[in-house]
Amino acid sequence: MTILLLGSGGREHAFAWKMTQSPLCEKLFVVPGNAGTAAIAENVAIAATDFEAVKALVLKENISLVVVGPEDPLVKGIYDYFKNDESLKHIPVIGPSKIGAQLEGSKEFAKEFLMKHNIPTAAYDSFTAETVEEGCKFLETLQPPYVLKADGLAAGKGVLIIQDLEEAKTELRNMLVHAKFGTASAKVVIEEFLDGIELSCFVLTDGKSYKILPTAKDYKRIGEGDTGLNTGGMGAVSPVPYVDAVLMEKIETRIVKPTIEGFQKDGIEYKGFVFIGLINVKGEPIVIEYNVRMGDPETEVVVPRLKSDLVELFLSVADQKLGDFNLEVDPRSATTVMVVSGGYPEDFEKGKVISGLENIEDSIVFHAGTKLDNGNVVTNGGRVIAITSYGDNFQEAIKKSYQNIDKLSFDKMYFRKDIGFDLI
Repeated sequence: MTILLLGSGGREHAFAWKMTQSPLCEKLFVVPGNAGTAAIAENVAIAATDFEAVKALVLKENISLVVVGPEDPLVKGIYDYFKNDESLKHIPVIGPSKIGAQLEGSKEFAKEFLMKHNIPTAAYDSFTAETVEEGCKFLETLQPPYVLKADGLAAGKGVLIIQDLEEAKTELRNMLVHAKFGTASAKVVIEEFLDGIELSCFVLTDGKSYKILPTAKDYKRIGEGDTGLNTGGMGAVSPVPYVDAVLMEKIETRIVKPTIEGFQKDGIEYKGFVFIGLINVKGEPIVIEYNVRMGDPETEVVVPRLKSDLVELFLSVADQKLGDFNLEVDPRSATTVMVVSGGYPEDFEKGKVISGLENIEDSIVFHAGTKLDNGNVVTNGGRVIAITSYGDNFQEAIKKSYQNIDKLSFDKMYFRKDIGFDLI
């Protein structure tokens, strides 16, 4: 069959890498893709949110399955676009409906869903520019640190955690009145701070049944020891060593099951990934946020641990036969380290030639922000390349990733040297 994958990051390269291993995948198109996907599939230079152009490609190439990597096309309603078009409605889209995608598209919608279905989450309230002073008063009722979340999509950077009350009030005004995150912060959710260890739980659902994928933990901050600015993610580890059967059972019964049942009760069409950002507070899992797609760079450690055919898995979602699917997982650990452009997550330069890729051995290279330029692979984003490795434990895997990163170079290259530091 011919498959279309939407997206251009490390997550999409990992999906492409796995899908092209399937005997069912005859041809893979990636929109718009990167230098890594170009080596194993055919990139098409259109935007993943240009639904008319996507439709034209799907019809021209006789594409029979569409897999959506990033959140933007989902929040903009690509699932509904296909469903409501006579010439497209027979083609399955892996990803939720537009209303389902609001779990990520609106922090307020997500909090209301969590409260409605009695799923454990932090206490919260939401505010707009008109109610900014009420928001400041609400901050006074909380203990520091203070958590401010832009309601809309802000590319993973719309969350501020602030120790000082006056600074929190200033930032609340910056977000609401001065549009610090543009339209994403026209509404801001203020949450109580939860103190614990974060982890990610990934679920694939066909709307009725679900499969829990391997756990992973990512490292968001730019600086070692989890310091500095938030990024899209600097590395990840799977499985999470401290997640035992007891914690997993709590996550499934208190969070995963009520989430999938909530979709059914609320009439939300959902055939795709649910990424549940959790915090483990003294052994009790509490939901921080939902995403409606796989995480990045967590995908780069979760997908390599799937032994099952990924295309078969997606087809079982499309046909609502996921309950019958036998999901096989590699028992080994996987780690990934993200190599980024100097200056990221703030200003950085693109177009730097990357050398040493051909020297990497015993690790998997997933391209994130790269493109081809006159035969050279060059940087084309903040997060450039993820180096994923297997090991009998995460320490062994991470050692391989770092050994291979030493073979890479480009101008102002940076990476964290302490991924997994808190798990030892």
